[in-house]
Amino acid sequence: MTILSVEEVSKRYGALQVTDNVSLSLEAGDALGIVGPNGAGKTTLFNLIAGTVKPNSGRIAFDGVDVTHMPARERCHRGIGRSFQIPHPFSGMTTYENVLVGAAFGRQASERASEGRAVAVLELTGLKRKANTLAGQLTLLERKRLEMARALASDPKLLLLDEIAGGLTEPECAELIETIRTVQAEGVSIIWIEHVVHALLAVVDRIAVIDFGRKIADGEPQATMASPQVAAIYMGIEGEPAHG
Repeated sequence: MTILSVEEVSKRYGALQVTDNVSLSLEAGDALGIVGPNGAGKTTLFNLIAGTVKPNSGRIAFDGVDVTHMPARERCHRGIGRSFQIPHPFSGMTTYENVLVGAAFGRQASERASEGRAVAVLELTGLKRKANTLAGQLTLLERKRLEMARALASDPKLLLLDEIAGGLTEPECAELIETIRTVQAEGVSIIWIEHVVHALLAVVDRIAVIDFGRKIADGEPQATMASPQVAAIYMGIEGEPAHG
């Protein structure tokens, strides 16, 4: 079953074409990686899917429903959760309180159900021991986990991860990969933008490549990253080679 369908979606700001007739689809339970140079339009594509930005043209369907003009809040309630590249937790609140906000406002659930979901997500993301720690006191890895936890608290069917491995050490990245694998194993569909290519290759079923707002490749991860066109675009990009 196709959970997400993006059909010839474009977004421009004045004369600047940020997303140019991009089409992609995702089957329920699958994980799709998205790579490309900085400024290629990857995060704008996430904004279009999540509903924080409206397209100039094209169509987006989620879980069988046309959501092209649906506000972000309603898309979240329907099952689209996202993290942001730079974590911005409520630093004066505890880790648990941050996750509880996501559960309470993202799911439209009762207080008791929200509390239960928050605890379950803290366990899933390895943050339970930090539940009572102020978010402003967390390490980078813990803040990245909290960013994902807040998105997961809304109990999404589709999770959008934006460069969540950036800045982590290799052991920290390995921990994060295992958490994301666990999330996918629970049936959550994933789209993951990432420059740390070896992390993507450890998780995703497909990779799509965006360059200057256009999708230029989409296919099996190793073969896609090994193609001459993608290799040429990726020269100088931070991360690991496809065979690394």
